[in-house]
Amino acid sequence: MTRNESGFTLIELLIVVAIIGIIAAIAIPSLLRARVSANEAATVGDMRTLISGQAAYQSSNSGFYDGDLTCLVAPGNGACIPSYPTNAPTFIDSQIASLTAKSGYSRSWLPGLVLAPLPAYASPTSIGAYVYVATPVSIGQTGVRGFGADFSGLICYTPSGAAVGVTPDPGLDINTCTPLQ
Repeated sequence: MTRNESGFTLIELLIVVAIIGIIAAIAIPSLLRARVSANEAATVGDMRTLISGQAAYQSSNSGFYDGDLTCLVAPGNGACIPSYPTNAPTFIDSQIASLTAKSGYSRSWLPGLVLAPLPAYASPTSIGAYVYVATPVSIGQTGVRGFGADFSGLICYTPSGAAVGVTPDPGLDINTCTPLQ
């Protein structure tokens, strides 16, 4: 009497499990590197958006930037640019202005001093300089580099993930970071 059994032997199952383990060991580090790259790209994109938004705001605000990021989200709210229409376009997204951790990076906003005297048609929180800094929430896991951007349009990074240096005016201390190309 012969038994006609179908199925896999224990050896065959172990071989399949080993192959799946090898594939996972190869794929997981690549996926983590891709996530870090995506987080860094999103952070640099937000910095470029903020620089562009401040430049556009400056042309609507008598040549001044604004120290209050909510004025770039709602410039016509009455507390910002006095003559700006409430239905006119905004300059940045509210998520960028909120300064909450986003894409694995903690963000901070360093506005310059409020300028005075200001023209009557300028925002009362007008400034002449600013710095926007982003550092990884967990260095090596959410990001590798620290980034900074300032009013000049410069974006630079630190390869260690540490915060970029800032000068008192404020501006980026180019001696502490490498300009992004």
